[in-house]
Amino acid sequence: MQALHNINLPSLLDTLVSVGAAFLLGSLIGFERQVRQRTAGLRTNTLVAVGAAVFVDMAARLGGPDGAVRVVAYVVSGIGFLGAGAIMKEGANITGLNTAATLWGSAAVGACAGADLLGEALIAALFVLASNTLLRPVVNRINRRPVHEESSEATYTVRVICSRAARPEVMDQLLVQLEAANYPVRDIDQHAFGPADTEIAATLYATAVEPEELDQVMAELEALEGVQQAFWNASAED
Repeated sequence: MQALHNINLPSLLDTLVSVGAAFLLGSLIGFERQVRQRTAGLRTNTLVAVGAAVFVDMAARLGGPDGAVRVVAYVVSGIGFLGAGAIMKEGANITGLNTAATLWGSAAVGACAGADLLGEALIAALFVLASNTLLRPVVNRINRRPVHEESSEATYTVRVICSRAARPEVMDQLLVQLEAANYPVRDIDQHAFGPADTEIAATLYATAVEPEELDQVMAELEALEGVQQAFWNASAED
């Protein structure tokens, strides 16, 4: 019967508003992540925000402000474990850091909503979205023109298959075309491809590209005499 005594309509309405705000703002963050096909997308970010809001709201109701503060601390550390699951290491490349950071931001949004700080929750959500959208072109431009080229990590590789006789000219044109498109080459390799052809592989410094631009470069390379095929591969991005 204690459960019936705990029913309080004003408190339930307050919880509904808090969790509803966390749901909407978490969905907003998750939608942007889902559009970009990230590991933690719409549902994950929404659940993180809602879960954080529920825990903080419950703690505030049972233990007052002091209880809510303690639960917020646990939410922060708990999301660290969830974020660690989104981080992957592939050789020298580490991916998922931005996804983990976004989950952390979603938890902060939910915690604010659970503490009835709806204005703060909205501000936090807007800044998380701004970090993932407005700063993206800046990151792309910086990665295209690395300041310290020797320490940059390539995530894209351009491959050209051509006849061995045409290899020198094709390699020169490959470098020229990529530099003209502002995609500096980090490393270039070549090896035999069948009895009479050669495969040239150019690894780029850039961590983000415009597919249309690279496709145009591939079309120009394929038009060269002796080239059978030109294409590019992308590794996982955070």
